[in-house]
Amino acid sequence: MQYAELIYDALLETLYMVSVSTIFAVIIGAIPAIILTLTAPNGLKPNEGVYKTLDFIINILRSFPFIILLVAVVPLTKIIVGKSIGTTAAIVPLTIAAAPFAARVIESSLREVNPGVIEAARSFGATNFQILTRVMLKEALPSIILGITLTVISVISYSAMAGAIGGGGLGDIAVKYGYHRFKTDITVYTVIILIILVQVVQSLGNFIYRKLTK
Repeated sequence: MQYAELIYDALLETLYMVSVSTIFAVIIGAIPAIILTLTAPNGLKPNEGVYKTLDFIINILRSFPFIILLVAVVPLTKIIVGKSIGTTAAIVPLTIAAAPFAARVIESSLREVNPGVIEAARSFGATNFQILTRVMLKEALPSIILGITLTVISVISYSAMAGAIGGGGLGDIAVKYGYHRFKTDITVYTVIILIILVQVVQSLGNFIYRKLTK
């Protein structure tokens, strides 16, 4: 295929953006997720003020359309990576967009843990920290894996949009060659690759989930 090398390089750029952004997003998102879980009305350490404030902030961040976020964080991107376009630069808005989503899915997983299990641990004298790390995180891990899988898939779609404004990756190829140069075959190839990529990620997530639930 004429553009095989071009598409291959774009795929590597997409994988780079998605993997790094997801790692940062999960690490950053886990912090508010844990705080929300602890301070919720039925949490281990309820705190209405902290919970409502953090909940409001995350809702605001999640409400931003990604294409607008890309433009809005350009100054921050320049400060962090020294430039506003390119594959590495795209990691900043991708992380900012995915972190609130990751926070919500991790929070949801933690709050789905059976209250009876938590009460049983408390009856044995476990501290809140022990309940969180040894009971809740352990019990919620399979669900968290599914949530991270959804996060990765979301980041893949975000990365395609980032490519439309110079972020590199498959989205960049689709716009430059498929749209501007009327190479319909390039667009078709990139779409197929993105579909396969999503299917692989989902299958891997499901596989890990099944392994953890056995």
